[in-house]
Amino acid sequence: MQPDWIYGLIGGFIIGLGGAVYLLANGRIMGASGILGGLVDGSGHDTGRERLAFLAGLILLPLLAAALLRDVQTHATENIVVLIAAGLLVGIGTRIANGCTSGHGVCGISRLSLRGIVATVFYILAGGLSVVVFRHLLGVI
Repeated sequence: MQPDWIYGLIGGFIIGLGGAVYLLANGRIMGASGILGGLVDGSGHDTGRERLAFLAGLILLPLLAAALLRDVQTHATENIVVLIAAGLLVGIGTRIANGCTSGHGVCGISRLSLRGIVATVFYILAGGLSVVVFRHLLGVI
């Protein structure tokens, strides 16, 4: 099996495990955009420490893994304008969908949530369409 497949399998397992632990420990869905959004808009100030710890883990653990593995390639574009535009579009999409791929895709589908399934289908379609347009038609990524 190729290493990329193994890394994806391990990463998927860890995300699923994190979602299960978050739900069991807190009784809430692990949605990264909701966790971050609660800090930004102030609605989650009563759970601010756990939200900050979750976000710190999202940032620090990949850095640790990259340092340990040393041969990590993201294949992300080096065009900063494209990266900023992509981040803004993802942020807008998560607000429109009232959640992100971790909330809808990982936690929503595992709970057989119709809303999570529909949102995930649209995320996948939008991602595929974005690749066709931005990579194959415009050549910017």
